[in-house]
Amino acid sequence: MHGILYPKVKICCVKTKAESEIAIRYGAKAIGLVGPMPSGPGQIRNELIKEIAASTPINIDTFLLTSETDSSKIIEHYKKVNTNTIQIVDELDERNYNLIRDELPSVEIVQVIHVLDNNTIEEAIEISKFVDYILLDSGNPNLKVKTLGGTGKVHDWTISKTIRQEVDIPIYLAGGLNENNIEEAIETVQPYGIDLCSGVRTNDVLDEIKIRSFFEKIKPTSDLL
Repeated sequence: MHGILYPKVKICCVKTKAESEIAIRYGAKAIGLVGPMPSGPGQIRNELIKEIAASTPINIDTFLLTSETDSSKIIEHYKKVNTNTIQIVDELDERNYNLIRDELPSVEIVQVIHVLDNNTIEEAIEISKFVDYILLDSGNPNLKVKTLGGTGKVHDWTISKTIRQEVDIPIYLAGGLNENNIEEAIETVQPYGIDLCSGVRTNDVLDEIKIRSFFEKIKPTSDLL
């Protein structure tokens, strides 16, 4: 890949232990477990999120995707599932990250930022002061029915590249990634990590053929099982 480092891969919208095992077997270092959302794929019950997180090897990051916007409610949601990472998919009220930090000091915080236009750059720079990672995704939280990820659509990677260059924390890149565009996406943005949902699924089920093909694009074939 022309000298570009192999990024960390997060497979999102995981709905069963079997899907988690497949993702990890092929090389995923993180899985995304989706709580209630106003729209989008992969939503599962909190009880199932907790079961999958508990059965996941300790060296794999487990992300709770929460659409809560109040810090206290995010903490409450987290305590039902016990993942090791919280992914906040909407704008946090008053940017009150300190409450989450104080209550859950060992849990990493990922803030999703939806790449809409160049104004997103300043938003990302400001929020990067408060969180461990930023995840740049397609979507639009300003719509009547918010789209907070899982769109299967690509956004402007040049904006994402600028954000990656301007912030001091690692970024994940998401939004419409698949085996056909992943090399260009990585070379353009050079993210710390990449995040996939629809690009490795068929009829909303994790597709082992697609996930293998995807990893073959970004990782030496000899490393695959």
